[in-house]
Amino acid sequence: MITLLQSSDAASEWISGTFTSSEAFILIIVIAIAGFIVQRRLQSVFDKYSKVMSPGGMSGAEAAERMLRDHNIRNVKITHVGGYLTDHFDPRSMTVNLSDAVYSSRSVAAIAVACHECGHAIQHAQGYAPLELRSKLVPVVSFSSQIATWVVIGGLVIMGATQNELVCWIGIGLIAMSALFSIVTLPVEYNASDRALEWMEGQRIMTGAELDGARTALRWAARTYLVAALSAVATVLYYITIVMGNRRNN
Repeated sequence: MITLLQSSDAASEWISGTFTSSEAFILIIVIAIAGFIVQRRLQSVFDKYSKVMSPGGMSGAEAAERMLRDHNIRNVKITHVGGYLTDHFDPRSMTVNLSDAVYSSRSVAAIAVACHECGHAIQHAQGYAPLELRSKLVPVVSFSSQIATWVVIGGLVIMGATQNELVCWIGIGLIAMSALFSIVTLPVEYNASDRALEWMEGQRIMTGAELDGARTALRWAARTYLVAALSAVATVLYYITIVMGNRRNN
């Protein structure tokens, strides 16, 4: 335990020596701008390939059903949910939920998204380790995300009055759980896209320009998760630099 605390303190010292709180805050702003650009680009790419019809004429729901069937997954249902790009796999209800723009659409983008979500269902069926870890983190992150900001604010007030850093570090630890969740999410999302693209190419659901379009759409979708992970890490760095800066000033 002592060794762990010493390592943590050394890491904090390195971070505070590398970044000032102002620099960390600027990093957060830069990442937020990058996130906005990526999100706009994703929407543009999705809109573009929503107008390109798949050569086989399948709908998103039909492609999803076939992909699951080809992987011998019989206990997952394909359902329709409202909203825009609200597609997701729910392991609790064992459903692949496809949005309005995906379920009945026969476009390249719709099939790419539907197959991506089936990639998660296949991960679940095969016990893909990062997905299992992410599932275990869900209740922890759900709790920590609700109170982390308030704990940090309270900790900063206490630190300013008494120089006691404990509550601040607890808050930073809670925020770090969200950062960990975002990092673990990255291989889950990239792997689901890889599974979708491999299946579509192998079954010749799409070829040539259509397959390239599906790949482009999925890659931009994955980048939104990358930006979210970078933002979460930058937020942790920001609060660490505040605490360490206060320590040096006192």
